[in-house]
Amino acid sequence: MTSEPPPPARPGSTPVATAVTPAATPGHPFGGRVEIRPESAADHPGVHALHTRAFGDDGRVSRLVAELRGARAGSAPLSFVAALDGAVVGHVLLSGCRLDAPRRIVDVLSLSPLGVLPEHQGRGIGTRLVRHALAAAEEAGAPLVFLEGDPRWYRTRGFEPATPAGFRSPSLRIPGPAFQVARLSAHEPWMTGTFVYSEPFWALDCVGLRDPEA
Repeated sequence: MTSEPPPPARPGSTPVATAVTPAATPGHPFGGRVEIRPESAADHPGVHALHTRAFGDDGRVSRLVAELRGARAGSAPLSFVAALDGAVVGHVLLSGCRLDAPRRIVDVLSLSPLGVLPEHQGRGIGTRLVRHALAAAEEAGAPLVFLEGDPRWYRTRGFEPATPAGFRSPSLRIPGPAFQVARLSAHEPWMTGTFVYSEPFWALDCVGLRDPEA
């Protein structure tokens, strides 16, 4: 689930990676520098407002973020913001999910949601958030990161089609090409099977695409 164009797809704390990665934003009409850093409690209102605007919904994605921050899972959530002159303009969340593998249950991560304020989209902020999130997942020892999103965008940012790689989707409502995975260095060949979202995704109906005509 992401709001960063071009993906038209759906929405994915105790940070492990704590490095701040500031960078200039060439030609940015707002000036200043964008830094990627761990989310703090003080960022929560800004993150809530960001996702409500970015996804144009009734706050469901923001509620998902709030639920995932405190959800019980095998992996602690990893939450990062992009800040411009101190204001939150982007956010990404990695949360604990599971892989039902033949040998045993494996703790994995879901990248969802990824959001950038509309007026800051198309400037590489989403790309930097994804890169930072994958580096944090690697540092945390996660073997796999799953998501639903536009394959044209994510396949140039570390993800590949999940089904051909040996993974089963958690829902028939997820379009095949949108189900993607990033295999990290902790992944082992036997780690295949069915990806299972944590309970907040199901409780808030944030899995796959509903058919209003069904």
